[in-house]
Amino acid sequence: MKNTEYDFESVIDRHNTNSVKWDLFDDDVPMWVADMDFKVAPQIQKAIQKRANHPVYGYTIVPDELFEAYINWWDSNYGLEMSREDMAYSIGVMPSISSMIRCLSDENDEIVIQSPVYHVFYYVIEDNNRKVLENELIYENGKYRIDFDDLDEKLSKVKLMILCNPHNPIGKIWSEEDLSKISELCKKHDVILISDEIHCDLTDPGVKYNPFEADDNVIRCLSPSKSFNIAGFQSSIVHTTNNELLEKVKTQMHIDNSDSCNVFATAAVIAAYNESGEWLDALKEVLYKNKQTVKEFLAEELPVIKMLECDATYLLWLDCSAIGFKSKILSEFLRSNQGLFLSAGIDFGECGDNFLRMNIACPEELLIDGLRRLKGGIISLNNIKQF
Repeated sequence: MKNTEYDFESVIDRHNTNSVKWDLFDDDVPMWVADMDFKVAPQIQKAIQKRANHPVYGYTIVPDELFEAYINWWDSNYGLEMSREDMAYSIGVMPSISSMIRCLSDENDEIVIQSPVYHVFYYVIEDNNRKVLENELIYENGKYRIDFDDLDEKLSKVKLMILCNPHNPIGKIWSEEDLSKISELCKKHDVILISDEIHCDLTDPGVKYNPFEADDNVIRCLSPSKSFNIAGFQSSIVHTTNNELLEKVKTQMHIDNSDSCNVFATAAVIAAYNESGEWLDALKEVLYKNKQTVKEFLAEELPVIKMLECDATYLLWLDCSAIGFKSKILSEFLRSNQGLFLSAGIDFGECGDNFLRMNIACPEELLIDGLRRLKGGIISLNNIKQF
């Protein structure tokens, strides 16, 4: 897509920048980890450069202006009112969730998640000596829905549930009705709900995102890191209207040393929320176009793979069940045969083993390259299978 103000077409060489995506492994086309291969919004880059021009980079406080940026963004975009006293700063969503698990549950407790789901949810639960309790989503006719009967039963056993909205990897925005039912069940069983809403801004153009409404049993984790491609600054907030819960979480985050601020993070976040809304709108148009490109390519060139319809995130969930290979084998073959790295669905839970996850947040040139490699890999795999 040609944009006169923002450049979403240039392929940027990210090698030798200590990039997790490009430097950690030796893959030609990495389309796995969730960051974008686009230039950051110019307003953010300018704000960072301005801060960098000051020659001292010492310890940094979190200014009220950062919290005000969050408040204004959520009010103007989602009609959700937040107050400064209901917010706490953190270096990231997952460090926040890790702290919450430690201070709001006990070792060997079970914690509910909805699989297939972001693989780090599993790690953060198990690494804190808790147990994963899966409320497996129901997959029918190419769509997912929540098994509320199972959720009701599972919530009766736990203190915590972690929700992903929009859901990674399926790209689904949970409806207001779904969120209301989840809220009712959590209240029924006196369960604290942790809502990870990091992908909330990355909706298809014109699609409405439904935030989890503030409630006494809800803790929301928010960050502009995915939306504006600034994850490297490690910045987020925790929001809850329950002061008792907030104080517990703040105390634990302080113990965990996860409440400090990167010297450049405040400039990046403030510039993102206050000045970069037009860039985000342009980005969403590009991501939507990329989705259509993938959908058309698969339909015409590789119909054995089905792309699930999604209305948020830049992560596509590809149904590869017709190929006949489990996701880890398929992912590794694509890497070795084509240099293409897609995430194996099993990483998101056993129920994801017939899927691959593809990150499409890249210029069209890279996207087409990745799709051609995907086709080449499947053709090669089928030739091997025949013998």
